[in-house]
Amino acid sequence: MPETPTHTEPLETPTPRYMQLARRVADEIKAGKYAPGDLLPSEAEMSKRYGVGKHTVRAAIAELRGMGLIDVRQGKGSIVRGEPGPAHEINRAISRSGKKWKLHEGMSEAGEPCVTRTTFDGLPAHLMDMQDQDAFSVDRQLYAPETGARAAHRMLIPLSTAALAPDLGTEPDAPVEVIYGRLSDAGESLSWTDHVTARLPYPDERAALSLPDGSPLMLAYRVTHGTDERPLLCEELRAPAVAHRLVFPVWPTRASRPRQSV
Repeated sequence: MPETPTHTEPLETPTPRYMQLARRVADEIKAGKYAPGDLLPSEAEMSKRYGVGKHTVRAAIAELRGMGLIDVRQGKGSIVRGEPGPAHEINRAISRSGKKWKLHEGMSEAGEPCVTRTTFDGLPAHLMDMQDQDAFSVDRQLYAPETGARAAHRMLIPLSTAALAPDLGTEPDAPVEVIYGRLSDAGESLSWTDHVTARLPYPDERAALSLPDGSPLMLAYRVTHGTDERPLLCEELRAPAVAHRLVFPVWPTRASRPRQSV
């Protein structure tokens, strides 16, 4: 049993006390005081050592989990994580050669896609301006062969979009680049907008993506626009934030010149 220090190390203000404690323990982990796999002191020990209440200790532990520094296991306590492996780079570029579109994300499909009928809601409905409209939902599980990183991809195809191109309604689970090709062959001039956010995962997402407890989930929503900027498709990519890095190619655009009066 480790000895419990008899002295206290008071915390300073005005930063919230739980945040001060979390930062101090984070610094100790980075300095090597706690190695990967080590248990942090118990709530009672930390409360006595730093002169704070147990509620402050619990809030600090939650903050350390959010930083990705520890796991909390029932019956064991707070365990220091090891250093994460290299992040998988997801290149969000889209290129076209002739009539063929190409994605550069560098991920492979694990199994067959799953197709269901659904209705737009939540953020996709807001991005598409299609609240409660019917759509095909195509779900794919992805993995990176080099790192084993996992992700989930969902494409929402409104029924109005499926009616624009041959085979789109009967084969909504065609590869994404094939769907792009069918829309452009139907006369649509395509462009894209990406929206990136993050949140904590739901329990089923944590299990499906092998996420450690408290690890954030990155979400990238891509809206495909057609002629006149009409929204045609919405894609959702869900991936562990610690294991992935998004890369966006950026091209400069020429600013329009103000018209001169004659």
